[in-house]
Amino acid sequence: MELEVRRIRQLVSERRFAEGLQAADALLVAVPENRDVLYLRAQAQRLLGDIPAALATLAALEQLHPRFSRLHQERGHCYVVLKQAPEAIDAFLHGVHINPALPASWSMLEGLYRMTGQAANAAEAAAHVATLKELPPEVVTATALFSDGELAEAEQLIRAFLIKHGHHLEAMRLLARIGLERDVLDDAQLLLEAVLDLTPDYHAARFEYAQVLSKRHMHQQAREQTERLLAVDRANRNYRTLHAMTCVGLGLHERAIELYRELLAGATQPADLHLSIAHSLKTLGRREEAIAAYRAAAAARSAYGDAWWSLANLKTYRFEDGELERMREAESAATTSVVDRYHLCFALGKALEDQEQYEKSFEYYARGNALKRAESRYRPEVFELNTRLQIEVCTPELFARNTDGGVRAADPIFIVGLPRSGSTLIEQILASHSAVEGTHELADLPRIVVDLQGRDWSLDNPRYPAVLSQMSAADFRRLGEKYLSDTRVYRTGKARFIDKMPNNFRHLGLIHLMLPNARIIDARREPMACCFGNLKQLFAHGQEFTYSIEDIARYYRTYLELMRHWDAVLPGRVLRVQHEDLVDDLEGNVRRLLDYCELEFEPACVEFHRTERSVRTASSEQVRQPIYREGLDQWRHYEPWLGRLREALGEALTRYRV
Repeated sequence: MELEVRRIRQLVSERRFAEGLQAADALLVAVPENRDVLYLRAQAQRLLGDIPAALATLAALEQLHPRFSRLHQERGHCYVVLKQAPEAIDAFLHGVHINPALPASWSMLEGLYRMTGQAANAAEAAAHVATLKELPPEVVTATALFSDGELAEAEQLIRAFLIKHGHHLEAMRLLARIGLERDVLDDAQLLLEAVLDLTPDYHAARFEYAQVLSKRHMHQQAREQTERLLAVDRANRNYRTLHAMTCVGLGLHERAIELYRELLAGATQPADLHLSIAHSLKTLGRREEAIAAYRAAAAARSAYGDAWWSLANLKTYRFEDGELERMREAESAATTSVVDRYHLCFALGKALEDQEQYEKSFEYYARGNALKRAESRYRPEVFELNTRLQIEVCTPELFARNTDGGVRAADPIFIVGLPRSGSTLIEQILASHSAVEGTHELADLPRIVVDLQGRDWSLDNPRYPAVLSQMSAADFRRLGEKYLSDTRVYRTGKARFIDKMPNNFRHLGLIHLMLPNARIIDARREPMACCFGNLKQLFAHGQEFTYSIEDIARYYRTYLELMRHWDAVLPGRVLRVQHEDLVDDLEGNVRRLLDYCELEFEPACVEFHRTERSVRTASSEQVRQPIYREGLDQWRHYEPWLGRLREALGEALTRYRV
């Protein structure tokens, strides 16, 4: 395929346009949605003088790949041939907004602006042309590849350039942007820190640095960077938006709402702002205001899947018939993006579940999961390898050698387990105690794990957890102090605080070595209910194992295996709370939880639903209501379609309480 595309490109470059068009048409029979073939076809059609055909091909290409910058550049060339200057300007501008490294578009814009008497715009376009001419061709080409989503090619080219030429600010910044896009955040952070050391006033690099810090959940540091940027340009909407996001990360939702509402004034695309406002309102428990904001987001962009799913994800919201029809139309529309489509599928699944249309509901859940899993890079063997290595490395001997390590503080209470296992309910119960701070799913421990893993990660021979056996008691004390220091920003002075990152069950050995007096609670739920609860949940980030029956069943089984290991090597260290038991005997299990955490009984913990606090997880609305048993067996409505799940879970169905 690549060879044939290359051959068509060569034919067009040799001005053999008819042959290139014929070859493109032939190849499109096999790959009708191929971006490069459609682009070359349109180019050949334009150069043959068939502008209507070229524009039609570009329209089809835009439906499939709307953020491909060169399609807009090609459209601009078509309008130049037609002598339609305003349309040509719009097309070229669209292209450079996606990809600023398009010299041909900037050159055409300079000429078009001069021709239409727009001197200031012509000068700006000329400045872009001059800037691109000053950059090495490799950097320009790699930037164009990056902008069009060709990350692997861009990274390969820019790394080779840096190896050959050494430090180059724009090349380093581009490699950092690629890291940010690919979620290789530690690399991106180091590169941008190096750029800013050399040029502290490089505001674009500082903005990207703040983005990296925010994505790494280093919200206080990110906020400091946005404040530096705002001191230079307080009107910059990108700086203001990121500043509001850091407030959300720090739990300052009232301030975030205020900032987002200020941004609504003059916003040309307000849907995302309405959504962000709604999320913070939901977190604060202001349900009716949140619903209004979610509806405003959906009204601003009708196919905005995230807005519709967020309404469904309130769990207590019921869609009107007109809203259901709008969602169905948007989900089936050819122009709807994949991301919007799977959000709409999960929303429709929940809406139809509430209407007791379980078979149709399951179809939408299954479709949403398939779409989401198709774009996921999740590999179950990575988690399973980590589990085997944890069992090999975290032995009684390791713990015995480090009895004097770590920090003796008993401040943290870790709640671990799978998502949808009742962990938010346990968090709400404990956070209703006067001595306990409810924070949220903190990323501080996973960040420590990433640092221990190191930069040269190998699937076959990972550095973590093997590195634990090479560390000293002082090393673990240092990590414990770092964890307590980094999490202090989320606390308001209460004696204890909760870290509810569920995936921390993978790292209980490290937690014990760092913080031997911390409390660890394993929230567990019956496997069919837990796994199906995950299959019908669309998570904002992570939890990639939840989007197929096979993946979630493997994950649950491996979770049980690892928790059995922790019970064996750290007996009595973990308190297990079975969700079904908690629902059946609330007060008895509340007292058990408080006794384990060495906290005095307080009636507010039983009346947890009266506690006013921020709750960020999918269960935020449910934990603001009294406990009810009806939700335990909701999965049984879908039992006719869950045979594969039951089979995949195997012995976990009977051993989950062991």
